[in-house]
Amino acid sequence: MNYAEIKYCDIANGVGVRTTLFVSGCRHHCEGCFNPVQWDFAAGEPFSSEVEERILESLEPPYVAGLTILGGEPMEAENQAGLLPFLQRVRERFPQKSIWVYTGFTWEALTQGPSRGHTELVPQLLPLVDVLVDGPFVLPLKDISLRFRGSSNQRLIDVPASLAAGEVIGWQDEPVFASHAW
Repeated sequence: MNYAEIKYCDIANGVGVRTTLFVSGCRHHCEGCFNPVQWDFAAGEPFSSEVEERILESLEPPYVAGLTILGGEPMEAENQAGLLPFLQRVRERFPQKSIWVYTGFTWEALTQGPSRGHTELVPQLLPLVDVLVDGPFVLPLKDISLRFRGSSNQRLIDVPASLAAGEVIGWQDEPVFASHAW
């Protein structure tokens, strides 16, 4: 797996201050994508154990709320294989920190298929995630007033609650942010 960028102290991709990893490789090719340079699986640098350690160190300060993974497409099969052991390490070392994952696949495509994101690793990956932002970016549905997503078709999913309920349960934002009609 390659990664294209790491942002430390990111506040745009999940609640609180976060470390954000942008993985390389995406086959969705959404019109209006903010990151088309990361469609190429060879973009960026290899995700090495040294890079992994730097990210883990960045999560240590108490003011860092968690880790966000986006891209590219984290749930492409090639990236799932690279992310699973890393997310297991993050969860083991920082059980109190949240993990957010952005994907162009829907929850249903990942969990029920058929899709290239529906792999044997999904049942191991999803329990490591707190919030899944699902669905492709759809340019005609772009809404810059939405918190933590780019288009109105995308959902913020509470993964532990959804896995427990056997259906999609939306993530609940703080009341002041629950509506984008401030």
